[in-house]
Amino acid sequence: MIVSNDISVVIADDHTLLREALRDIMRAEAGVRVVGEAQDGESMVAAAARVLPDVVLLDVEMPGYDAVMMVQRLRQVSPRSRIIVLSMHDDQEIVSAMLRSGVCAYLHKGVSMRDLLAAIRSVGADDQTVTISISRESIAAVGGPAPFPAPVPASLLSEREREVLDFVAQAMSNRQIARQLGITEGTVKRHLRNIFEKLNAVSRIDAVNKATVTRAR
Repeated sequence: MIVSNDISVVIADDHTLLREALRDIMRAEAGVRVVGEAQDGESMVAAAARVLPDVVLLDVEMPGYDAVMMVQRLRQVSPRSRIIVLSMHDDQEIVSAMLRSGVCAYLHKGVSMRDLLAAIRSVGADDQTVTISISRESIAAVGGPAPFPAPVPASLLSEREREVLDFVAQAMSNRQIARQLGITEGTVKRHLRNIFEKLNAVSRIDAVNKATVTRAR
């Protein structure tokens, strides 16, 4: 039996072109393994039950179930799978409903591939941080801070914290960052907690964005 440390992913989207494009990009990405695809709610549930993936990349507007029901069915058939919603919409009611249902990330389809991969690695590594990448209005509406607050002094982050954040910006997982810096994953998580607190960030992507804005200013 072959054991892989790659993050296994099921891609569920009824748009064939997008689904195939995501599959092809992820197949070329180290540490990520596409193990299933689905074009509707029924086939998504069946795929998740069959392969028990680490991550399900989920379009919430597929035929078959409503958004909340899809998440509930997923959690029934594959409880350990972590769910990333990828949607064209960032309506506050949909975002709130998805976060309440237990998804680990809610990303707008306008997000960059780098940020999508960062989210997959983050939730695949069992990072407890919820990742959100939507408009500032919707983030504020669901109770989070706006993504671009007043500038934070660069000196607020230590040299080590800046190193960690630079690797986060390269879409590295906690394990990969630990290996690069010669420290433990627990130490990486501690640095990330400090970074989130100092930058008032709600996710890895949010922290990178805020640090980038701060540096630019």
